[in-house]
Amino acid sequence: MELLSPAGNIKKLKYAIHYGADAVYTAGRKFGLRAKCLNLSYEELKEAVNFCHNNKKKIYVAVNIFAHNSDLEKIPPYLKFLQKIKVDAVIVSDPAIFALAKEYIPELPVHVSTQANITSWKSAEFWFKQGAKRVILARELTISEIRKIREKVPGIELEMFIHGAMCMSYSGRCLLSSFLNNRSANRGYCTQPCRWEYHLIEQTRPGEYFQIEEDKYGSYILNSKDLCLIDRLLEIMAAGINSVKIEGRMKSLYYVANVTRTYKEALNLLSAEKDIPSDLKEELNKVSHRHYTQGFFDKFDSTTTQFYNSSSYIREYQFIGEIIKTKENSIFISVRAKFNLGEKIEIIFPDRQDDLTIKVNNIFDEEGLPISYTKPNTIIKIDLENRIPLNGIVRKKISGK
Repeated sequence: MELLSPAGNIKKLKYAIHYGADAVYTAGRKFGLRAKCLNLSYEELKEAVNFCHNNKKKIYVAVNIFAHNSDLEKIPPYLKFLQKIKVDAVIVSDPAIFALAKEYIPELPVHVSTQANITSWKSAEFWFKQGAKRVILARELTISEIRKIREKVPGIELEMFIHGAMCMSYSGRCLLSSFLNNRSANRGYCTQPCRWEYHLIEQTRPGEYFQIEEDKYGSYILNSKDLCLIDRLLEIMAAGINSVKIEGRMKSLYYVANVTRTYKEALNLLSAEKDIPSDLKEELNKVSHRHYTQGFFDKFDSTTTQFYNSSSYIREYQFIGEIIKTKENSIFISVRAKFNLGEKIEIIFPDRQDDLTIKVNNIFDEEGLPISYTKPNTIIKIDLENRIPLNGIVRKKISGK
């Protein structure tokens, strides 16, 4: 079963591959549903394809907006470019873009996005007959519904989300952002108004805010929890899913790397008929997340997927940097957040057995001078007792958490 990870930029893509992804999904600067994400330029897409294929991994590119007339002439040249650089598939949701793909790049596999709301075997069968290689199932399906789709449409590949943010609408079919901010979620510009705090106002009493829920914070009536299905992977494997997907093209490279390696190790353990240890599951609490839910896995029940008290993230650990170079026993860190001399920091690696917890006994700035604390967006050096592996990421536990 393929583990598919998000790649919001070229650096995150490389970390996803290093940390265990079998495939990544990304997008160019246009025609994708994460327009606020940096995404990849044409040159970066070429680099990404080469990097993935050199590592014997796959790369899928999202072209999953709902196109308007003004988009239709621009999309075919872009599709031809993706075919030329040999991406492994394109991800589409709009029948118009699907038709253009079949017309202009008929040999390139097409995956139908979760945005197409595939909630039944008949819908999966429809796309299969149109020539889709894979469908990405709606997150609103139960496992019994998924089993039925596999039974009825055995020839198509099935992909499903197993971790990450969820939408308060059917797989992203939301108009709130368009209505409140004139930014269409279906064209990649969602401003996430479902995460905002709402109060009730009576028409003749302007300025008097009534709490919808009886708590001091007001109410986040549309706020979804985050999906987490690490405890259901065996059932997913048994259901015949071909690819399991992590949401998060807008998330940090630390998030992408740690969630990827956690699920990769879990899948490897289950394939070897071993249990997933609790300390591995705990890694999912060490990335920024909202309260977790198993979504609609057992039944369609919105009462288990919403959290009304807050839309804030839970953060027990802070991502403080990435190791960009090692030289003998020295490491060079690109700093994202402050840490101090004498603090304990953790360094994680693609293989969890290599993880280190160290006390910071020395810090040197870019001039080689000793300093007592770091500043974001700088490069610092720390001398260790031993050499360490490549591709390390540095984090620290937040005080009091």
